[in-house]
Amino acid sequence: MRRVAITGLGLASSAGEGRDAHAALLNGAPPVLDEARFAPHPVHPLAPMPFETAIPRRENRQMENWQRLGVYAAGLALDDAALRERVAGIDLTVAAGGGERDTALDEQILAAKPDAPGLNRMLMDGLRPTLFLAQLSNLLAGSISIVHNVAGSSRTLLGEEIAGAEAIRVAALRIAAGTSEIGLAGAGFIAERSDNLLLYAMGGGLHAGPWARLPQRQGMVLGSAAAFLTFEAADAASNPLAILSHIATDQGAPAGRPGRLARLMAGLPAARPGRIVISTTSGAPGPTRDELAAIGALPDVFTGNLLGHAVEAAFPMGLALGVLAIQAGAPQVLVTGTGQWRGEAVAMLEAPA
Repeated sequence: MRRVAITGLGLASSAGEGRDAHAALLNGAPPVLDEARFAPHPVHPLAPMPFETAIPRRENRQMENWQRLGVYAAGLALDDAALRERVAGIDLTVAAGGGERDTALDEQILAAKPDAPGLNRMLMDGLRPTLFLAQLSNLLAGSISIVHNVAGSSRTLLGEEIAGAEAIRVAALRIAAGTSEIGLAGAGFIAERSDNLLLYAMGGGLHAGPWARLPQRQGMVLGSAAAFLTFEAADAASNPLAILSHIATDQGAPAGRPGRLARLMAGLPAARPGRIVISTTSGAPGPTRDELAAIGALPDVFTGNLLGHAVEAAFPMGLALGVLAIQAGAPQVLVTGTGQWRGEAVAMLEAPA
């Protein structure tokens, strides 16, 4: 099996875009928060992004914001790795959520009484599989291919946090096995959507009230973010940023989470002096408690404190921050993640030889 190098990062979030803006967070820059717009739930809002400079007007008009963000971050990764001339051979792996809902219709349905006239018709006509292409999750991969001319294979994974971790794992293992020469993988998530906030709030998953840091707070604070990474065989990479020496994932019923996390941690390479631990845990009480118990110590960084929880993009973003830590001199970085409902992942980054 070939060693896998990470060669490019495409980052966009509340902190801004690019490596420098996100490295600043690791150096103590304060997180960006909006505690008023969706009160009582704070969010980490997306910084202004010049989508129109990277996405042609015709495609931009057909996309929703979560697609624009993913397409934009994918382009940043290609530029960061200097791979624009090799896009014809890049294999794409994307984690994506569902499209944006018709919030006006949602409000009408929630406000209606159960026996209200016309409610059944409203449900039948409104809550149907949409025919609007921007709603389809696999259109993110298609839009990346169209805008950036990425012409290799394409895979879309749907399934919240575990989809983001699996996208990274699939892309990396294909490089390691020699079935792919260049991989582009990642995800994007928009927190500033009433439908997303409603979904998680109704499930009791969101933190309410003044912002507090993990692990003190009980609940998620969502954040808008996208992270895409490029992967190449270490021996062929002209400028490796970090070596992805290990990645593993698992998922199952919540009751089995502690055992699965213990097995993932047991399979890690030996810790080296000076290792940094970055947790991408959601902030949901049970999963966060189980992850911290498996790590056995407080992580050096919670991505949820810096950028909020970005669901599909959480683990890719944690891995990207780990690469920045390697670039800043860390010899080894452990990245962990536990989804708010299911899905666990660990990855180990090493400094290039």
